Amino acid sequence: MAKGSLVRHRDFRLLWGGETVSELGSQVSLLAIPLLAVKTLHATTFEMGLLTAASTAAFLIVGLPAGVWVDRVRRRRLMIGADLGRFLALGSIPIAYAVGGLTLVQLFVVTLASGILTVFFDVAYQSYLPALVGREHLVEGNAKLTGSAQVAAVAGPSVAGGLVQAIGSSAAVALDSASFLISAVAVGAIRAPEPKPTVPESGHTRLVHGIGEGLRFVFGSALLRAIAATTATSNLFSGIAAAVEIVFLVRQVHASPGVIGLLFALGGIGGVAGAFAAGPIARRVGGARATIIGIAGSVGALLIPLTMPGAGLLYFGFGLLMVSFSATVYNVNQVSFRQRLCPDRLLGRMNATMRFVVWGVLPIGALIGGVLGAAFGLRTTLWIGALGQTLAGIWLLASPMRHLRDFPDAPPEAEQNGGA
Repeated sequence: MAKGSLVRHRDFRLLWGGETVSELGSQVSLLAIPLLAVKTLHATTFEMGLLTAASTAAFLIVGLPAGVWVDRVRRRRLMIGADLGRFLALGSIPIAYAVGGLTLVQLFVVTLASGILTVFFDVAYQSYLPALVGREHLVEGNAKLTGSAQVAAVAGPSVAGGLVQAIGSSAAVALDSASFLISAVAVGAIRAPEPKPTVPESGHTRLVHGIGEGLRFVFGSALLRAIAATTATSNLFSGIAAAVEIVFLVRQVHASPGVIGLLFALGGIGGVAGAFAAGPIARRVGGARATIIGIAGSVGALLIPLTMPGAGLLYFGFGLLMVSFSATVYNVNQVSFRQRLCPDRLLGRMNATMRFVVWGVLPIGALIGGVLGAAFGLRTTLWIGALGQTLAGIWLLASPMRHLRDFPDAPPEAEQNGGA
């Protein structure tokens, strides 16, 4: 295929379209569910930290086993099942609200269940993409998928804010539920044959061995170790900030749902710009340098704690814009490198190991953020989160990446074997 030809790739368009719709829906719930908790169920700051933690705790619970299972089954079927599961889980929220039975416990359970299904979907789709488009088109494919996610991040919060004000939070969640059904139909329409998975012997011993292979592959590479440490550090501190952001905007800055949606939409605009810029930056300065440039942009997080009522709300919006732009440039380049580096039989385990490490810290950060917010105040907690995100790139600068212009296509043989 020629450069840019993924737009004409039918099956990629189906994956891309389904993912875009579900991402848009997820952005709606990202605002609507916390607003349900704060405004309808009167959740405390600590309870909001628990809710934020529940949304990402799945990476700790099933993050590593998910990779082994993804490598054992047809990845497309697993993606369809995950979409249908999220459709049912999120659909229970508006039903419970309609009959007057919605509780914080249900929000915790649904958020956790949806998170578990998201782990399986995300690991499966990142592992499925190389077979669908070819490894030579991974940067383009990842940029388009990330770009559409960021477009959803632009439209989603503003749409969510308007929907919450117009039809209520629970009805907005119902629309997110429907988006996963649409995604399941789109993925189900893909015709491209998927390579048959290598099915190892079953059993606990083999599961542990499979997890070990993924861990050895990731931690046997100095570059992957640095990427994992950088992303985990950034996510830990962004989790601290995320636990209190909406509470801060509602209770301390007194922003309306519509304004909150617009502020988060500014972050999405930065992400869209980052998706367009990721490839050109990498071609101009090299993928390794583009990754370092991306994480350096996290300095924009320092604007967020400066947020005040009125015009001071722009600090929040432009801080998110900078962080989203830089994070997208960073992620498109480092994810594409990981996918090119890894043999197909290990893709699920490599992606799951990385997700376990870099996303598994999010619930920890959310719990810490809830505790810090209750003990020391919301603005102080935002400062702690912002400073941690700004310093995350130290891991990359301390690694061999600081000497590279571009990423190697493959590591030394010892690294391919997990450092053995």
